[in-house]
Amino acid sequence: MSSDSRDLLGIDPPELIFPFELKKQISCSLHLTNKTDEYVAFKVKTTSPKKYCVRPNNGIVAPRSTSDVLVTMQAQREAPPDMQCKDKFLVQSAIVKQDLSPQDITGDVFTKQSGNVVDEVKLRVVYTTPQPTSANGGSEEGLGSLSDQEATKGPRESETITSEALISKLKVEKNSAIQQNIKLQEELDLLRRQMGSQHGGFSLVFVLAIAILGILLGFLVKR
Repeated sequence: MSSDSRDLLGIDPPELIFPFELKKQISCSLHLTNKTDEYVAFKVKTTSPKKYCVRPNNGIVAPRSTSDVLVTMQAQREAPPDMQCKDKFLVQSAIVKQDLSPQDITGDVFTKQSGNVVDEVKLRVVYTTPQPTSANGGSEEGLGSLSDQEATKGPRESETITSEALISKLKVEKNSAIQQNIKLQEELDLLRRQMGSQHGGFSLVFVLAIAILGILLGFLVKR
């Protein structure tokens, strides 16, 4: 193989974007797309290994297929000045043989001295302000900003959205209460039938006992 560099993996997004919140773990996904007809090994490195957890941090992407990597930032106790992050990530990739296993992926695989076709892509980390949550529980469009549609809504429209959400919630609670009432009614009817059956059985035994006693008395009188 040639040791010349090539664009082996497509990486999306081109930046690691974290909606920063204090004392909270935050995750960001990387989608690695193999652009070649070869098997491509990859390894993800960071300048702050104690701050981030990368799963998986290496692997092999089959030809013309995609692999996902989850990068999780550990909970932070304080925000950086001006929300500017200096952390960097490096995605190394190299064309390898099909029979290579992830356990065999070492740093030597990504050196030109190995004879492999290699590539390296640097990614920067970007912190954004968390998005406000809309009335229906979803987030607004765009990172760190309101969508134009939400930004131009007046107080009356906001009140309408809140009222609709409240009405919807009340309807759900009402339907739940009706279902519970029906269930309780069925259980009560079943209990009544069981009690009626037990009461009927007691009456039948009592009648039979009286009848047998009457027969015995009649037999004794005749004697």
